[in-house]
Amino acid sequence: MTVSTARRLVGPMTPEQPPAAGTVRVLIADDDELVRTGFRLILESAHDIEVVGEAATGREAVTMARERKPDVVLMDIRMPEVDGITATRELTAVSSDPPVRVLILTTFNLDEYVYDALQAGASGFLLKDVAASQLASGLRTVVAGDALLAPVILRRLIEEFTARPIARPPQAIGDLTGREEEIFRLVAMGRSNPEIARELSISQATVKTHVARILMKLGLRDRIQVAILAYETGIIGPAHPRHRT
Repeated sequence: MTVSTARRLVGPMTPEQPPAAGTVRVLIADDDELVRTGFRLILESAHDIEVVGEAATGREAVTMARERKPDVVLMDIRMPEVDGITATRELTAVSSDPPVRVLILTTFNLDEYVYDALQAGASGFLLKDVAASQLASGLRTVVAGDALLAPVILRRLIEEFTARPIARPPQAIGDLTGREEEIFRLVAMGRSNPEIARELSISQATVKTHVARILMKLGLRDRIQVAILAYETGIIGPAHPRHRT
């Protein structure tokens, strides 16, 4: 899988992507007041984004998110009291409808932070020098249920996958139907729902139903966890799929 192909997995990064529906409610969590103010000014310039609060610590972020129920939490990694990864894990561990999404924003791009943040349940990971239009687009992407990674982070993550020993696929993968396994592979390879529908000659609604069932059967949160599972177990590799035996 090339990086250009992989980027489809994490959603387009253009300012033209429309919101999933209505206003996107955002909570900003960062221990730097100037950073919070900057993000607020950027986001409030978008007609479809509302900032519902600011938190200076991970603990405040968790408390405020549970009270104000934002669609997305913009989460810094390094904060006092509770760090952003721990706060993310606490927020995603509790089921909610709709679920709260966490988009990690940081100046750090070390592998350990990327992997830990995604394993904690983050829906995306962007560096703080991201363009304003890409930040707004990223919020809309994760609210729509997709995942988002900066290209430089995605490359490092793929390198991390290829360096790891291949694990045995979980038993639950065997519970997928033939069609579900086919869609599982395509999702992991970065195909969008419209692309999968065209490739398999089925409707987008059918694809959406299959994806939801796959996530439920495998106990996964989103499409990026599908890719993580597929890479970790060797079901697909960086260049082409690997078939299970």
